[in-house]
Amino acid sequence: MDPAEFRANGYQLVDWIAAYLDDPSRYPVLAQVRPGDIAAALPAAAPEQGEPFAQLFADFERVILPGITHWNHPGFFAYFAITASAPGVLAEFLSAALNQQAMLWRTSPAATELEAVTLRWLRDLMGLDAGFEGVIYDTASISTLHALAAARERAVPGVRTHGLAGRDLPRLRVYCSEHTHSSIDKAVILLGLGHEGLRKIPADAEFRMRPDALAAAIAEDRAAGWLPLAVVATVGTTSSTSVDPVPAVAEICAREGLWLHVDAAYAGVAAIVPAFRHVLDGTERADSLVVNPHKWLFTPFDCSVLYCRHMDVLRQAFSLVPEYLRTSDAPDVRNLMDTGIQLGRRFRALKLWWVLRHFGAEGLREHLAEHIRLARLFADWVDADPDFERLAPVPFSVVCFRLKPYRSDGSDGSDGSGLGRAWTEAELAALNQQAMDRINAGGEIFLSHTKLNEQFALRIAVGHLKTTETHLRRAFELLKQEVDGGRQAVGGG
Repeated sequence: MDPAEFRANGYQLVDWIAAYLDDPSRYPVLAQVRPGDIAAALPAAAPEQGEPFAQLFADFERVILPGITHWNHPGFFAYFAITASAPGVLAEFLSAALNQQAMLWRTSPAATELEAVTLRWLRDLMGLDAGFEGVIYDTASISTLHALAAARERAVPGVRTHGLAGRDLPRLRVYCSEHTHSSIDKAVILLGLGHEGLRKIPADAEFRMRPDALAAAIAEDRAAGWLPLAVVATVGTTSSTSVDPVPAVAEICAREGLWLHVDAAYAGVAAIVPAFRHVLDGTERADSLVVNPHKWLFTPFDCSVLYCRHMDVLRQAFSLVPEYLRTSDAPDVRNLMDTGIQLGRRFRALKLWWVLRHFGAEGLREHLAEHIRLARLFADWVDADPDFERLAPVPFSVVCFRLKPYRSDGSDGSDGSGLGRAWTEAELAALNQQAMDRINAGGEIFLSHTKLNEQFALRIAVGHLKTTETHLRRAFELLKQEVDGGRQAVGGG
């Protein structure tokens, strides 16, 4: 593709992206295709002859676009709503053109040093202390895996050389809340601890890890011959966004000599807002912490940041330099390849750098605070409506609730007061599942669900830059329609 052709095609592409980012709501938020539709629309083999850009782009719009679930849609309320903001998108464009492979400082001095500077900026914005050194990975799963690998490296002498199997070692145990993300499970499996090496600690009524139960579990395990290794505390759990009592957990870890890793992948950035700086209380005693700018800081996926106080231990666990990668650079030069299992590293820092500079600290605070305000507004609507039930506190920008229509069918011989018989949990789960499926199929909004105390819960996650009160009001209207339908289905109303 010669420069003139690239320029013409690039202008067309930028125009399309600009229009898309301006109004993604013109597309249904959830892909309206069936399994296999995309594959069936594509040829069975690559073309023998090259094809023009016009044909490539036409097929993108014809085949690919209908199969896109639009995470950049203001009606996307599922999982953790995210935004790939324009400055981040443009930085990705540049990053792809520069095609950096930042395994060594010399293979990309800019990518290496910009990552260090940008992560210091983010650290300071969140109020973390200077003892944390940062590194970018792709997702929180990988960040957590590396943190626990460092914990294993510190706790088990010679594990890098001799491994775990066939040695006279006690079994290792990691602790987390019953509401911790499944990436913790995968990490302990991958690190050779076995799934039994993860012990999940009961939570309190607000879905937070119970420190008393943690202390009791550690004592019980030591008595049974286990070697406690690490604790994972969460700031913003995946289901309910609850915050574990990190200061109390940190005290236990200090007393027991355990590595404390804090999973703040979603909610850690809330600390940028002064009124929410407290959510990271206790992390001054943590050994490591993960936060994902691609979740709630308007940075295109993927960008996960691991902060660690013991980066020397992390490097000790992973650094391996074959002869062909040895350099004569100064000993204090940092090579990103030494900080994990990945050799090659993309220039992810560029997009985070541009996002931080484009919005500025003030802009970031305003957007995050607005998302929290919108979520609490939606929670107020839920609380005020007898046909809804909120199932968890709302510390950030996610609301967990369910439809629980006021029944008046009198099918149990009630006294006519309008209360009727009580819903069973199975009926409520079916009602909410069906409501979610119908709403998602409509294409205006996209909801996801979880289970809290074995109750089926719908989730509204606010996190997109273009989401307004109007979008939330429309979501509530659609949910109200499902309430009316559910009530009529049982003969009441």
